[in-house]
Amino acid sequence: MALELVGGALLSALFQSLFERVTSREVLYFFRAKKLDEKMLKKLRIKLWSASAVVSSAEEMQIRNPTVREWLDELKEATHEIENLIDEIKTETLVCRLKGEPGSSTNQVLPLISTSLATEVEPKIEEILDRLEFILNQKDALGLKEGAQNRPLSRSLPSPLVEESDIFGRRFDKEAVVRLLLSDDGGGVGGSTSKISVIPIVGMAGIGKTTLAQLVYNDERVSGHFDTKAWVTVSDDFDVLKITKTLFEKVYVRGTFIDDSFDSEELYDTKDLHQLQVKLKKALENRRFLFVLDDVWNENYDNWDCLRSSFESGACGSKIVTTTRSEIAASRMSDVPSYHLQTISSEDCWLLFVKHAFKNLDYSRVPPNLEQIGKKIVEKCNDLPLAVKSLGGLLRSERNPRKWEDILKSDIWEFSERESNILPALWLSYRCLLPHLKRCFAYCSIFPKNYKIAKENLVLLWMAEDLLPPQTGKRIEDVGEECFDHLISRSLIQKSSQDGSLFIMHDLVNDLAKFVLGKFCLRLEHDDLSSATGNSIHHLSYEKKNIDGVLEFLTLAEVKHLRTFLPIGCPEVGEELIWNKWVLDVLLPSARYLRVLSLSQYPITELPCSIGNLKHLRYLSLSSTRLKVIPDHICTLYNLQTLLLLSCKYLTQLPAYMGSLINLRHLDIRGTNIKEMPAGMCNMKDLQTLTDFVLGKGNASNIKNLRELKHLRGGLRITGIENIISVGDVLEANLKSKEYLSELNLSFGVADDSQKEKEVLDGLQPHRNLVNLCIHGYKGTSFPDWTGHHSFSNMVTISLIGCINCCFLPPLGQLPSLKKLFIIRFHMVRSIGAEFYSNGSFLSQPFRSLEKLVFRHMLEWQDWSFPQGNRNEEGDNFPCLRELRLEYCPKLTGGLPDKMIETLIIKNCEKLAFGPSPGRQRFA
Repeated sequence: MALELVGGALLSALFQSLFERVTSREVLYFFRAKKLDEKMLKKLRIKLWSASAVVSSAEEMQIRNPTVREWLDELKEATHEIENLIDEIKTETLVCRLKGEPGSSTNQVLPLISTSLATEVEPKIEEILDRLEFILNQKDALGLKEGAQNRPLSRSLPSPLVEESDIFGRRFDKEAVVRLLLSDDGGGVGGSTSKISVIPIVGMAGIGKTTLAQLVYNDERVSGHFDTKAWVTVSDDFDVLKITKTLFEKVYVRGTFIDDSFDSEELYDTKDLHQLQVKLKKALENRRFLFVLDDVWNENYDNWDCLRSSFESGACGSKIVTTTRSEIAASRMSDVPSYHLQTISSEDCWLLFVKHAFKNLDYSRVPPNLEQIGKKIVEKCNDLPLAVKSLGGLLRSERNPRKWEDILKSDIWEFSERESNILPALWLSYRCLLPHLKRCFAYCSIFPKNYKIAKENLVLLWMAEDLLPPQTGKRIEDVGEECFDHLISRSLIQKSSQDGSLFIMHDLVNDLAKFVLGKFCLRLEHDDLSSATGNSIHHLSYEKKNIDGVLEFLTLAEVKHLRTFLPIGCPEVGEELIWNKWVLDVLLPSARYLRVLSLSQYPITELPCSIGNLKHLRYLSLSSTRLKVIPDHICTLYNLQTLLLLSCKYLTQLPAYMGSLINLRHLDIRGTNIKEMPAGMCNMKDLQTLTDFVLGKGNASNIKNLRELKHLRGGLRITGIENIISVGDVLEANLKSKEYLSELNLSFGVADDSQKEKEVLDGLQPHRNLVNLCIHGYKGTSFPDWTGHHSFSNMVTISLIGCINCCFLPPLGQLPSLKKLFIIRFHMVRSIGAEFYSNGSFLSQPFRSLEKLVFRHMLEWQDWSFPQGNRNEEGDNFPCLRELRLEYCPKLTGGLPDKMIETLIIKNCEKLAFGPSPGRQRFA
C-alpha cells in the first residue's frame, strides 16, 4: 500500500507543468487564429486547479482506500489526454508560423499541410471537461479534502557531483576477502581442494555487497596477483552465453590474450556457446584469473555447471567472487561456507551520513541540534548503507532543524517494508524531490535492472518526454544534467562499477521507480504479461529476447497511447521478418502519440511513409540499421529534437528537406556513407550536436551553411574540404566563433592546388577553446600560423595524418596543455628541429605537458634534433613524456630524447641508433 503514495505524488508534479501550458502563448495563438472559444481554456484551467487541490488528500488516503488509487489513475489518464491535445495544438501553431514566413527558405521546403484539428479541438476539450467533472464529482464520496501539497525539502540543486571516495565500516571485510584472494591454496572461506575457488559474498539488499566487491577488485595487491580479471553484472537472468561472451570479451579486448584465429567482430554476433567456451578455455590456459559475478540469483546447479566448465584451464589460485542475496544460489556455486556480510556499525553509519549530509564536514563540527536529530534518523535506517546515503543526500542542502524533524517523524517510517519491498528511506528521498525531478526519476523505470545508463542519452529522453522545466538563460540539456546530478546526490542513481562513464540504479531504487510510474510503464521481462492488459501503457521497453512477448502484448492492449517504445538490444536471428512486419505495419501507423522511438540495431531496410504521422515524435534512433534511404516524410516531424543515425553504413544521403526540422538539436551521422549534406541545414539554428558535415561538389552542401549553426558543441568532423570552391565561403562559415566546439576533425580529399589548401585551412581556424584537433589529408606545403599558436591553451590532443606535401612540422611545442601528439604519414619531412618546438622564440619549455608522442610512416625522416640552451630553468624538453612510439621510420638516424620514458616502442626503424634509458620501464 505504501507504494501507492508515490503515484499520486507524481500526479502533483504533472499538474504543475499543465497549468502553464493550457494558457501558453502557442495555445492562445491557435485559438485566436482559428477563432475558437477561449473561455474553454479558462474552464479547463479551473478544473485542473480544482483537481490539484484535492490530490494531496488523495495521496494520503489511497494508502487505506484502494478506490482512491483508482480515482488517481483516472485523473492521471485525463491529464495525459490534455497533454496530447496541447502538444497537437503547439505543433499546428508551429506549422502555421512556418507557413507565414514569406520569402524564407523554410517556407519554400515546407509541404502544404491541411488539418482538421481546429474542428476537433472544442469537442475534445468538452469531452475532457466532462471527464474531469465526473472525476471531481466523486471526491466528496471518497472523502477527499482540499489542502496544501507537500513541498520539497529544498528547491536548490546541489553543486558538483559527489564522488564516492571513502567507504565506512568495511576495512575488516575488505582485508578478509583480500586474504582469501591472495591465498594460493585454492581455498574459500572454509577451505577447498579445488584449484579454482568460489567466494560467495552473501547479504541483504542495500547492505554493500557490490561496494565490497568493488573495493577488493580495485585493490592494487589483488590486481598485481592475477594475470587477468573481469567483472560481470549477472542479475536475475543467468544467461550462460551472455556471461561467457562478456568474460571472453574482457579478456580478449584488454589485450591480455591474443588469438589470431578469432575475429573480434564475431564476438557480438555469435550464438555458439561451445565455440566461445573453447576460446575462453584457451584464453585462460595456465593463467591465474579473478572473475567477479555480481548480483547472482541463479539457483539452478546445471546453469552454473555449464558456465564453470570454461574455467577449468585456469591456473591454481584462480578465484571467482560472487555477490548474491540468496544462500541457495551461493551454495550452488561453492562447496565452502559463504562470506556473510553484516550491517555496518551505528558509528560508521553516522560517519557515512555526515559525509553525504554535510559535504565531508568533520563529524565533530556538526551542529549539535542537527546531530541529535540526525543520529535518530540514522538509527531508523537499520544500519543499511544505501538507506543512510540516500537520506544523507536528501538533507545535504537543508539546515533547518524543523525539516529534519519532519523526516524523523514522517509516517513513511511506519510502512511495512515486507508489504512494499521498498526501504522507507528511499521513499523519503523520493518524496522530497522537486516535482520535475520526481517525473525524471520515475521515467527511469523504463530501464531493466542493472541496465547501464548513459547520462547524455537519458537527458535526451527526458527532453523528448517534456519532463524538464525551461529555465531562463540555460540550455534544456544543462537543466537535464543538473537533474541527473541531483539524483546522483540522493544516491538514486550511481556510477557503474564496470564503466565510470555509465550509471545504474540499485535494484531497490529500480523497484521504487518502477512502481512510481505504475501501470503506465510496462517493462516486458521474462514473458511477464500480467500487467499488459488495458490501454493505459504509455512507456514500453523490452529486452531483445522477448520479441514474442511484445507481439503477444499487442493482442492484449492497443498501442495508440504509447509515448515511449524502447527496445533493449536487437531481436534474435530468424525473427527479423516478424519484427519488421510488426514495426512497419502495426506500430508506426497506430502509435500516433509516440515521443520516443528507438529501432536501433534492428534489421529494417526501409521506413514507411507513415513515419510522417508521428507528429509528437521528439527522439528517433535508427542507429545500426540497414536503411539505405530516409524517407522525405520524416521532414514533417517538426517537433523532432534528436535524430540518431550512428553506424547506418548503407545510408548515402539525407532527405532533401532536412532544413524543415527547425527544432532538431542533435544529429548523429557518424559511421554513415552520406555523400553530401542537403540544402537548408542553415535553418536548423538550434543544432547543438552535428557530428559530421559532408561537403559535396554541388552548392547545396556549401560550408557557409555552418554560419547559422552558432550553438554547435562537442565534436564536428568536416569532410570533402577539397570541394570548397571559394575561400570566402570558408570565412563565412566562421568556425572561429564556435566557442563550444571541443573537437574538430578536418578531412581533405584529393586536390592539386596546395596554395588554395593552405588558404582554406587558414580560414578553418577554430575557436581557442578547442580541446582535440585532427587534420587528415591536408595537401598544403606548410601549415597556417594558427596551428600551434600558444593561445590554444586548452588543446590536449592533436593528430596530423597524411599531410604528404608538408616539408616541416608546425610549431606545436608551445601548446601548454598538449598531452597527446600523433604525427603520421608526412612523406616529405626529412628533418625535425627547432621549427617543431616554437615559432622562433622559446616562450616556455617545449612540450611541457606532453605525455604521449607517436611518429608513424615517416618514410623520408632522417634527423631529429633537440633545442639546446633553453631560455628557461625548468629542465629537459618533454618533461612529462611517458610514452614514445617510432614506427616505420626506415631512414631515421641519431638519438632519442634524453629523458626517462616509461614506454618506448620502436618498429621498423632500421637505422636508428639509441642507448637504453635507465628509467625505461618497457621496450618493444
